[in-house]
Amino acid sequence: MDKNSIKEQVLNAFNFRHACKEFDATKKISDDDFNFILETGRLSPSSLGLEPWKFLIVQNEDLRKQLKEVSWGAQGQLPTASHYVIFLTRNKNELSYNSQYVRDMFENVHHMPKEVANAIIEKMEDFQKNDAKVLDSERGIEDWSSKQCYIAMGNMMTSAAMIGIDSCPIEGYHRDSVEKILADANLLDKSKFTVACMTAFGYRKNEPKRAKTRQSMEEIVTFVK
Repeated sequence: MDKNSIKEQVLNAFNFRHACKEFDATKKISDDDFNFILETGRLSPSSLGLEPWKFLIVQNEDLRKQLKEVSWGAQGQLPTASHYVIFLTRNKNELSYNSQYVRDMFENVHHMPKEVANAIIEKMEDFQKNDAKVLDSERGIEDWSSKQCYIAMGNMMTSAAMIGIDSCPIEGYHRDSVEKILADANLLDKSKFTVACMTAFGYRKNEPKRAKTRQSMEEIVTFVK
């Protein structure tokens, strides 16, 4: 496939994708297709390669009903989505520069020599304390890591659209309540994780009521020469 064909295919996927409010509950995504979507999330970039995410796939109907009670933005999606993903992100205990998780990632996942890992951790300390200042508050690192989860979420929604699967990103939920439901079900270790965002996947029940609208390129792009 030549470059122009690839560009057309990608843009077609972006135009196809919309925030699907209700799915056809009778249609299920195949295991092969959903594993492909998950793989694009797994391969997504993250700051310093720390992969702060965990993808929780909620297929249990009783659990979905509980989540629906505290998720005003997912009233149509939770009962009908083929797959419902909650993106968990690591917290301050896990992602501070001196945590065991950070060292394990550098040394055991990325196979860095100890001296290289030490040098990166030293730079990471300066970044977290002085550049990004994410250690200044409890939410600082969680907000930093949640941004990275959105990269994975965006890639998963795009890859889904490229194979004709719909999705909807969801932020409309009461976070404390969602975390309590997950913790009570032994699905969330609050000493390590918090909820970053959610996404529903499936096949649209109805076509969008209107064409996709966006600001013009001139309104959002500035070239600095």
